[in-house]
Amino acid sequence: MNAAADATWRALAYCWHPRTLLWSLLPLGLAAGAAFGLGWFGWEPAVAAVRRSLEASDLLGALFEWLDAVGAPDLRPVLAPMIVVAIVLPAIVLLTLLLVVWIMTPAMVAMVVRRRFPGLQRSPGAAGGWAALAWSLACSLMAVLALILSVPLWFVPPLVLVLPPLIWGWLCYRVLAFDTLARHADAAERRFILHQHRWPLRAAGLLCGLLGVLPSLLWALGASALIVAPLLMPLLVWLYTAVFAFATLWFAHFTLAALHRLRAARAVIEESPA
Repeated sequence: MNAAADATWRALAYCWHPRTLLWSLLPLGLAAGAAFGLGWFGWEPAVAAVRRSLEASDLLGALFEWLDAVGAPDLRPVLAPMIVVAIVLPAIVLLTLLLVVWIMTPAMVAMVVRRRFPGLQRSPGAAGGWAALAWSLACSLMAVLALILSVPLWFVPPLVLVLPPLIWGWLCYRVLAFDTLARHADAAERRFILHQHRWPLRAAGLLCGLLGVLPSLLWALGASALIVAPLLMPLLVWLYTAVFAFATLWFAHFTLAALHRLRAARAVIEESPA
């Protein structure tokens, strides 16, 4: 708990470091630009295409007629935008996370090592940047597959609030824990740290998943939020970037401190007389 609390306040402090703010501009600009461009040019065609598909569905037509018969609100005006948002939002979250991991994480890890652990050497067996890239892509594909397979369960009211945060939390834990260690720890050190501290790391990943879902509550504002969805997307990207930047710094401080303690303990054992 002391190590987790130490990583938390250090991550909060490092979020305001000029280097962190400067490095966050690139993933923020790329993701926000992509979200705004897709929303500005693709929102209306996407909504129109989904609406045509819904109107052509006999099953949904019967459902709408039943809702009209029982006096329920007409969902047809908002259903198509809701479906488009449900498809686009996970893609934006994933894009923002990957951009933060690929662009910010190497710089943030280097800053933490330089300021806190200047004597921490890179292990000859360290995985490196390309391995971290491949790992993040593989975990992202697994998370996307899990999201797709879990969609039918979202219609069970409690699960729609549980499954997406769990999946995003698992992805953050797997990607950030590996990526912050990849450039300094060898395979044995990574396995030991990830096993020894698996519960704090998993809890941090889950919290990151919950924080990543919270910006989506903007859509709870109702139909008015759906109308201005193309303008809200860049704001969501900014919130996601802030969440994932903090998570990156937390994992960097926690895992690198664990690696430093592991090597210090190993050095004491090696230097002790037989």
